[in-house]
Amino acid sequence: MDNPVEHFDLGFVNFTQHPENADYVVFRFVDADRAASFKAELEKQKIWFEEGQEVKKQVTYILFGLHKTDYNKAQKINFAVEAKHKKFLIPGKFFRWFVVLFGVTMIALAVIGYVINADKKSINSNLELNNDK
Repeated sequence: MDNPVEHFDLGFVNFTQHPENADYVVFRFVDADRAASFKAELEKQKIWFEEGQEVKKQVTYILFGLHKTDYNKAQKINFAVEAKHKKFLIPGKFFRWFVVLFGVTMIALAVIGYVINADKKSINSNLELNNDK
């Protein structure tokens, strides 16, 4: 089985290939609550892992190393943990609905404007064609 995780790490995701052993994947968390949820789910599903900590640039990462054969299961757990702990992009319910309704209104106005101008444009092009004859 090829390793599903490339070693090249830009930091967009919270997992990477183990730096020394390509048979392992390392999941990293900054938030202790997310790390605790991830650990609890790994234990619940009886997935073997090693736990550690690493400090980089004054940030403490909680690390979980597990075999690449468990990568797909761990990735599902990872997504579930992220969903459980996610925060809304726009926190206020009123403001969130305002942004949605404002966006829908702008799109509706743009479509109406396009339809109206398309009709005028076709009438003007027909008049120009008739005048050229």
